[in-house]
Amino acid sequence: MDALLKLSPAQSLLLRGAARRADGRVIPPGTLRGGARLKVLTALLQRGWIEPVDDGHVLTDTGYAAIGQQRPVPPDDVQPVDATDDLQLLEGIPVRPGTKLAALVVALRRPQGATCLQLMLATGWQPHTVRGAISGMLRKKLGLNVVLAHNDTGERVYRVV
Repeated sequence: MDALLKLSPAQSLLLRGAARRADGRVIPPGTLRGGARLKVLTALLQRGWIEPVDDGHVLTDTGYAAIGQQRPVPPDDVQPVDATDDLQLLEGIPVRPGTKLAALVVALRRPQGATCLQLMLATGWQPHTVRGAISGMLRKKLGLNVVLAHNDTGERVYRVV
């Protein structure tokens, strides 16, 4: 618990924001600029709470512990959806390939459908955004017939029929 006391407000904001993302990516807000941004990121790097990746930073296990959380472990049966190889599943739907909405459509047009967690991993969206996109964009605006069923474990599975 004493690690919580050593966090500045900016550090706490970055760590808690990254912990809410499925991939743990640290995305500084637009209001944190210049030297302040550099100072906060440098302090987090020096403490080992974040680590650099290709185009940014991600939260480490130590970073999760600093805010009193544990790294979420995705279930073994969840596999990310790759929208680039599935362009045939977009035929007849006016969605631009390579977008998050296209990834959503591709996942839903598979024979087994997709759970909310799979759709979250495919798009990087929160659950309420996934459900809203299904209801508003896919059902109402595009007119797709999205059905909801439950699999053996009781999870909701969405599918386009």
